[in-house]
This record gives sequence, structure tokens and C-alpha cells, in this order.
Amino acid sequence: MEEQVIIPVLGIMLPIIITLGAFVMIVYIRKFENIERMSIIDKGLSPDLFKRERFTSGALRASLLLTGGGIGLLMGYLLDSLFNMEEVAYFSMVLIFGGMGLGLSYLIEEKKAKEEK
Repeated sequence: MEEQVIIPVLGIMLPIIITLGAFVMIVYIRKFENIERMSIIDKGLSPDLFKRERFTSGALRASLLLTGGGIGLLMGYLLDSLFNMEEVAYFSMVLIFGGMGLGLSYLIEEKKAKEEK
């Protein structure tokens, strides 16, 4: 009888707990970054010395990820129709080609960063 009551309550409470946990984690990360910056300033250093320049392009990363996902869906469909692999083909191909798209965006961004230096 108790298992019938616990499962619906857990199903309702779990998203709330995860959301609150993520919020608390973000707040604490920001708090500790602020404490770190203040200690750097107290020692007389400039906090700009420790900042890394980023040459990332969100549009490039998103476009290559979505292109890789689309190619992955197409390849998954081809594998499903040729070898009757069902869902495995779709999930594996989307993850493989999406990862390849992100890897390609990393290589393009690194090449662009080297050219600018």
C-alpha cells in the first residue's frame, strides 16, 4: 500500500527537487566566483589577468550540431531500411554525427584563433 503512495509523490517531487538543486548550484558557483575575484583584487592583482579570451561562435556550433543531427537522422533511416535496425540506428547515428559536427566546429574555432594570433 505504501508503494502506491510513494511513487506518485516521488514523480511530482523529483522535478521540483532537480530544479531547486540546479538553482542553488548556479547561485553557489556565482558566489564562489565573486569571492575569488575579491581575493584577487585584495592581493592587488587585476582580475583581467586570469580571463581567457574566447573565440567561440554559438551560431557556428549550433549550425554544425543541427546539420550533424540531420545527417545522422538520414543515415539512421538508411540503416533502418537496409538492415532493419529500428531505434538503435537513429539514436546512434544522431549522436555520432552530432558529435562530429561539434568536433568540426571546435577545429574551425581553433584554426580561427590561431589565425588571429
